[in-house]
Amino acid sequence: MTTALVVCAHGTDNPEGQHVVRSITEQVRRLLPSITVRDAYVDVQEPALPDVVNGLVAQHDSVVIVPLLLSSGFHTEVDVADVVAAHAQVVTAPALGPHELLADVLVDRLHEAGADAGDPVVLAVAGSSRPSGAADAEVMLDLLRSHWHAPVSLGYLAAREPSVSDAVTTARTERQQVAVASYLIGPGFFHDRLRHVGADVVSEPLRDDTRLAELVALRFAGASKASGTR
Repeated sequence: MTTALVVCAHGTDNPEGQHVVRSITEQVRRLLPSITVRDAYVDVQEPALPDVVNGLVAQHDSVVIVPLLLSSGFHTEVDVADVVAAHAQVVTAPALGPHELLADVLVDRLHEAGADAGDPVVLAVAGSSRPSGAADAEVMLDLLRSHWHAPVSLGYLAAREPSVSDAVTTARTERQQVAVASYLIGPGFFHDRLRHVGADVVSEPLRDDTRLAELVALRFAGASKASGTR
């Protein structure tokens, strides 16, 4: 039985953000040398997810989609789910987040940006109108709180409240310096907005940290085992 893995990202017109996804995908190929690994996108970029999957199902017994997304939401519940529903041999793993490994990366990014151990932190998430996305954000908040021994609050870049800027204002009442943890995979529109939310420190996105590729491999293994594809 042959299995293919589709690393499914949102898509961006930012060249650095595009490079991040390509780099993660290449790392996954090195981690899983016997598996066909392709990248695909649900918006902005090509190749589109349905096109990639349509090509793979003709060549492989099964296809596993791993959403390179940090929470559940419209793209997992509609875009990815529609592709899975169209093919009996296609399954999907959960989104990458929330996960303990991502909390580790967030802490490293905060330290790299110059955040002090006692600084209050605002976890900046993209935001989703879907209840599942909000629930995942809350779980990620709890994970980061368990790794950062100072107050951590949640701020949204879209769809929900409080906004990141409002969360920064609230956090500043507790201590002068406030840090924002960018819970985004790569540079682009949302991360650019974080430069203007009034924080003293803004971490870099997660980028192509090797732990993201490791998490893709873990999600792939879990979905494969659950579906009996390997």
